[in-house]
Amino acid sequence: MAWQRPDGRDRDRIRPVRFEFDISTAPASSVLTSSGHTKVLCCATIEPGVPRFLEGSGQGWLTAEYRMLPGATSRRHPREFLKLSGRTQEIQRLIGRSLRAALDLQALGERTIYIDADVLQADAGTRTTSIVGGWVALADAMNRLVAAGELEQSPVTHAIAAISIGMIEQEAFLDLNYPEDVAAAVDFNVVMNDKLDLIEVQGTAEEQSFSRSQLSGMLDLAEVGIRELFTLQADALATRKLA
Repeated sequence: MAWQRPDGRDRDRIRPVRFEFDISTAPASSVLTSSGHTKVLCCATIEPGVPRFLEGSGQGWLTAEYRMLPGATSRRHPREFLKLSGRTQEIQRLIGRSLRAALDLQALGERTIYIDADVLQADAGTRTTSIVGGWVALADAMNRLVAAGELEQSPVTHAIAAISIGMIEQEAFLDLNYPEDVAAAVDFNVVMNDKLDLIEVQGTAEEQSFSRSQLSGMLDLAEVGIRELFTLQADALATRKLA
């Protein structure tokens, strides 16, 4: 029997995506990003100076931090204080790598951008939602620097988006929610830029191996979702400019 999606979506459809700006007025930009029931608050903060290894280079830097709030899941998720879990470290490094690929760091100048992704509600896809919303916050913050006359043009050179894909009962499905994530025999996360070049591919055989042709099919499906996400990101920023 073929897998029936809990929310009734076709296998190549992403969850509803929404961006809400100015959730907090302290950072350079804050965006509450919703992907279905997953909600991540993505904030971009800009500070003068760079890590020591870049001092005097004229080049900027971007780094990311990721946390899941205790009430984000049905069972309380303990706060991480002195020691971060391996999962948290992996995800925040992924977010940082992905969003650095969006920037001309030389054009940024000796500034450091901090992207903070705080998961308010988790229904799978928290890392991909963090990247999608983190890029919107990044682009919005850079547009503000240009508007303020601190930069001649935005150092953002590419849009970046990410999506999950899973194999369930030998069929690929796009943008998994939690019941699907649990059921998936193969789990993939894909990050691309707006040229549809790959930034990162994370793939794991949870219960079964997968073939080269299945891998190609999952990448094709990821491209479908990421194309749609690029449109949604651009629409959100275009509306922002009119506000």
